[in-house]
Amino acid sequence: MSLEFNQSRLNIARRGLHSSQAFGSAILATAIAITLTTGCSSKNYVRSQTGPLIQQTNDLDAKTAQDHRNITDTDQRAQAGISKAQSAADSADQHAQTAGQSADTATQSAQEAVNRVDTLTGVIANLDNYKALSDVSVTFAFDKSKLTKDDQAQLDQIATNLPNTRGYILALTGGTDSVGDAQYNYQLSNKRADAVVTYLATKYNIPPHKFYLVGIGKDNPVADNHSREGRAQNRRVEIKLLSNMTQQAPTPATPSGGQ
Repeated sequence: MSLEFNQSRLNIARRGLHSSQAFGSAILATAIAITLTTGCSSKNYVRSQTGPLIQQTNDLDAKTAQDHRNITDTDQRAQAGISKAQSAADSADQHAQTAGQSADTATQSAQEAVNRVDTLTGVIANLDNYKALSDVSVTFAFDKSKLTKDDQAQLDQIATNLPNTRGYILALTGGTDSVGDAQYNYQLSNKRADAVVTYLATKYNIPPHKFYLVGIGKDNPVADNHSREGRAQNRRVEIKLLSNMTQQAPTPATPSGGQ
C-alpha cells in the first residue's frame, strides 16, 4: 500500500516536472521571439534615423569638393589674368621707355644740328639783306632754363607766322644776369636757347638749320644788373624772325575774258 502510494506520488511529481519544463521552454521561446522582434525593430528605427543624416553628409562632402574645385579654378584664372596684365604693363613700360629714348635722341639730334655761333656776322651770308620781321623775348627764373606757360604763349605768336614766311631764319640770343661764374653763365645761356629751340622744333616741326644760336652769358646786358628788376630782364632769350626775301604775296593773274 505504501509502495503504491509512493509510486503514485512519484508519477505526479514527474508529470509536474515535465509541465514545468514545457512551460519554461515556452517562456524561453517567447522571450527569444520578443528579443528578435525588438532587435529588428531597433535596427529599422536606426536605419530610418541615420539614413537621411548619411545622405546629407554625402551631399555636403560632394558640395565641399565642388566648391574646392571652383575655388581652385577661379584662383588659376585670376593668376593667369594677373600674369597677363603684368606682361601687358611691362610691355607698355618698355614701349614708353623706347619712345622716351627716341624723343631724347631726336631732341639731341635737333640741338646738335642747329647753328651755334659766336655772332651772326660773317656766318650768315649777306646778313645785311635780312630784315627783321618780328621779335620776342622770354625770361627765366634765377639759374633756370625752363619755359613757363607765358613764355610758350609768346613763342606761339611768333611761330604762327612761319608757314607764310619765305627764306626765314630764327636768331636766338641767350643771356644771363651778372651773378655767378662767367663760364657757367655761358653754359646756362646756351641751355636757355636750347629750351626755346626744343619747344619750337617739336611743336611746329621747324628744321634745325633754321636756328642760329648765340649764347652770350652775362655779356651785353639789356638792363642794369644792380637791380632785381634789371637782373630779371637779363635772364632771357631774344628771338628774332629774319628773312632775306620780300614777303609780298604775288598778285594773282587777271583771268582772260573777265568782265
